[in-house]
Amino acid sequence: MHSLRRWTHPFVAAVLLAALPAQATAVQPPNAQEMIAALARANASVVGVRVMVAEDARSAETLGQHRRGSGVVIAPDGLILTIGYLMLEAEQIEIVTQDNKTLPARAVAYDLATGFGLLRPLLPLRAGSGVGAAVLGSSQPLQPGEALMAVTGPQASDDGEVSMTRLVSKRAFSGTWEYHIDTALFTSPPLLANGANHSGAPLFNQKGELVGIGSLLVADATGQNQRLPGNMFVPVDLLRPILAEMQRSGTSAQSHRPWLGLNSSDQGGRIQIVRVSKDSPAELAGLEAGDVVLAVDGAKVATLADFYKKLWDRAAPDAEVSLTVLQGADVKTIVLKAQDRLQTLKKPSGI
Repeated sequence: MHSLRRWTHPFVAAVLLAALPAQATAVQPPNAQEMIAALARANASVVGVRVMVAEDARSAETLGQHRRGSGVVIAPDGLILTIGYLMLEAEQIEIVTQDNKTLPARAVAYDLATGFGLLRPLLPLRAGSGVGAAVLGSSQPLQPGEALMAVTGPQASDDGEVSMTRLVSKRAFSGTWEYHIDTALFTSPPLLANGANHSGAPLFNQKGELVGIGSLLVADATGQNQRLPGNMFVPVDLLRPILAEMQRSGTSAQSHRPWLGLNSSDQGGRIQIVRVSKDSPAELAGLEAGDVVLAVDGAKVATLADFYKKLWDRAAPDAEVSLTVLQGADVKTIVLKAQDRLQTLKKPSGI
């Protein structure tokens, strides 16, 4: 992987071009000059994101009170796309442009289902900053082995980084925190610059089109129990159908779904609870770390995807849920009243 400081000279862009061999891609890349110009424009659309949340916010315990990451401008009016957990319950949001200007920003939307977040600066992005809007692409044509560009935004202590990486796989992803998407992008080598700052980092194809937003650092990008560190990116294909709705309502309809307050893992066909959120439906019902979920509403579940899809398959987010659970040596049926997760969080100023 090539990890480079912000380019200020065509020579640096040429190095990026050299990192993208045509034979490694399924789609013939544009010519050299077109690629250099497209990647330069893509790089210029990236900003840094800094967030402070209230000390008593629910998310402060797991995500911290002070957060930093990246975002990418996706519209001429300065609308910025990032990963939503950065801005969750934000009390103060700032963006940092590549000419080291710090601007206050407000939260526009947080989408629980996809993980995306939208921000907008409170002051106009200055023309001199060189910030332009990225072009939304699609992850569908991407093939394993394809060379891609990931960019981290500037912060007070650094200028951000441009990193070359490759697509390892496209597959479903289930997070331990009641999160699932049917397609995620996994790349390697991982983003290690800026303290492994992958949060909200945009991923671009060789045409300079935005194809994903950085979410996680993973130990195995292959998903086949191999030691291959990498990153998971949420594909922007998931944004297109809900972008207008997010701007209009602050989220999407699919984000209003049942939440229990569990962190779980699945191994060998068993779903084991590893953490229970404080004051959550799961805690109130007596569930504990170490319990094993066997069934939802009487239907057996063996993977996190099974578990979540059964949980979310009901009309109201606050509906009752029946779990068959192994607690110690006892099998119990526990009925919980789920919650709408969005209603349990402090809304950032702006949404």
